[in-house]
This record gives sequence, C-alpha cells and structure tokens, in this order.
Amino acid sequence: MRSPKIYVAGHRGMVGSAIVRSLRAQGHTNIVTHTHSELDLTDQVAVRAFFSVEKPDQVIWRQQRSAVSMLITPIRAISSTKT
Repeated sequence: MRSPKIYVAGHRGMVGSAIVRSLRAQGHTNIVTHTHSELDLTDQVAVRAFFSVEKPDQVIWRQQRSAVSMLITPIRAISSTKT
C-alpha cells in the first residue's frame, strides 16, 4: 500500500514538528515540508505552483494560537486536497 503524500505547513513550529513526528511514528514516509523561505504561503502564485508540482494527497495546516488551544484542540487537521 502506497503511503499518501502529506504536506505539513509549519513543520518547524512546536505543533507542526509534533505532527511530523506523529506521522512518522505512524509509518508515514512521504511527508513534504517547506520552510517559509522555500514557500511563502501568502504568495498565491507560489502556492498554486507548489500544489501543481507536488500534488499532495493530504494537507495539514495547524495554526498555533496558544498553549491552551493546543491542549483542547485535537491534532486531526488532515483534509484531502483532491477535488
């Protein structure tokens, strides 16, 4: 069975790095990460180009708000990018 290609935004932050560790612990091997200098998520043209080239099966984007919200909010932020 093929491991889905998963893009994790914010992989260098506390929440994003925990998500990457969790995915790897679950056996996922096809994880895509980019730093802000490699992919500026506020640049719509760059984001469209990234998605047309990488074609991830799933995207995880968990914005860190506060320590309290991280404890309350589950990490299940996986959503399919296929239409």
